[in-house]
Amino acid sequence: MKQKILVTGGTGFIGSHTTVELQQAGYEVVIADNLSNSKIEVLDGIEKITGIRPSFEQIDLCNFEETESLFKKHKDIEGIIHFAASKAVGESVEKPLLYYRNNITSLINLLQLMPQYGVKGIIFSSSCTVYGQPSEENLPVTESAPIQTALSPYGNTKQINEEIIRDYIHSGADIKSIILRYFNPIGAHPSAFIGELPNGVPNNLIPYVTQTAMGLRKELIIFGNDYNTPDGTCIRDYIYVVDLAKAHVAAMKHVLKQDASKLEYFNIGTGHGESTLEIIEGFEKVTGVKLNWRYGPRREGDIEQVWGNVDKANKVLGWKADTPIDEVLASAWKWQKKLREDGVM
Repeated sequence: MKQKILVTGGTGFIGSHTTVELQQAGYEVVIADNLSNSKIEVLDGIEKITGIRPSFEQIDLCNFEETESLFKKHKDIEGIIHFAASKAVGESVEKPLLYYRNNITSLINLLQLMPQYGVKGIIFSSSCTVYGQPSEENLPVTESAPIQTALSPYGNTKQINEEIIRDYIHSGADIKSIILRYFNPIGAHPSAFIGELPNGVPNNLIPYVTQTAMGLRKELIIFGNDYNTPDGTCIRDYIYVVDLAKAHVAAMKHVLKQDASKLEYFNIGTGHGESTLEIIEGFEKVTGVKLNWRYGPRREGDIEQVWGNVDKANKVLGWKADTPIDEVLASAWKWQKKLREDGVM
């Protein structure tokens, strides 16, 4: 009998790719999503890739009764992968209460219901934002690096949620958790049936790059070229979303093992960094499309440089991100062209 996994936020960017990888690994998936930042048509893309349409529940996880009704309806959920959260840094600064309510209440509801309904493990979608700007001696950043004061309410919700999970497990709750701190997910499924589809103006670099290349955006601005990096632009650890999705499958397999630790943390990245300028030049080289871009002033809250030490995930989970960056950038462009073909954008 297939193990049943609940994926919250499963029609989102990372959630949809993880659903595909879970189904291809033999799990049964139930998606819970309120569609506040995604579209129901994503289910069509998942079905085209895997041949299986996952169960779908449109609910608000901040509503305890709605959340409990999901567990009553879908018996035998063994694990949860919790993606559902508001995630725009800038918006979180403008609307902090929205972010605290949405991102924290949903997790508390899930944790409270897990022991009652026999759910064994939860994978929490955290972020490298918890490390802030690591000092030079802490790069590449390891899981034991100091947690820094968050630069935004969004980042703070990740820290608070990590602490809630830790405290709940410490209290003796009969659950296990793996916290995945990941870096910058980019790209799209090679089939181009699913990918990143932000509402409105993108907050992330790659959708802005592809939309500028498509002529949907007039120009791309690189925020700052005076950072203390080789080319003056920010450095990030860009991980292919499919590799990231596979990390969640490895983590779920690990957390459901009988002898798994109650709580573990893993960095999920490539182990090296690329600058904003390198990404833009790489995209131009791979696609042959010249981008209209210019330098602009620094953006508040941007970290200068961060990339992860991912040795622990490589060894313990038996997982590695190994897709070449050229392939990843090509997949993002293929997805953007598919959106144009389909009349989406």
